[in-house]
Amino acid sequence: MARILVCEDSALPDGEAIKVEAPGEAVAVFRSNGDVYALADRCSHGNASMSEGYVEDDGTVECPLHAARFCLKTGAALCQPATEALRTFPVAVVEGKIYVDVPEAA
Repeated sequence: MARILVCEDSALPDGEAIKVEAPGEAVAVFRSNGDVYALADRCSHGNASMSEGYVEDDGTVECPLHAARFCLKTGAALCQPATEALRTFPVAVVEGKIYVDVPEAA
């Protein structure tokens, strides 16, 4: 695994997201109710960036194109039109910085 620096912890407000380019795919990092989560940035239903989606208070994110919703914790698709889960990535907050762990590039 490779650890990628996302941003300073204070730079990601609650209810917001940031997109990070990682080897092989972009990752969307979210803060919801004080917790930080990372999912694949590309919606499993369509060609939309999840970092541009709507972070909800119930720990979900809504795709900005077709209103599919995903669980931030598990990546599970919660409603149509999405049926496939989004990949999740481990997140760490260390010394005031947010990191995401992604697979090494092949």
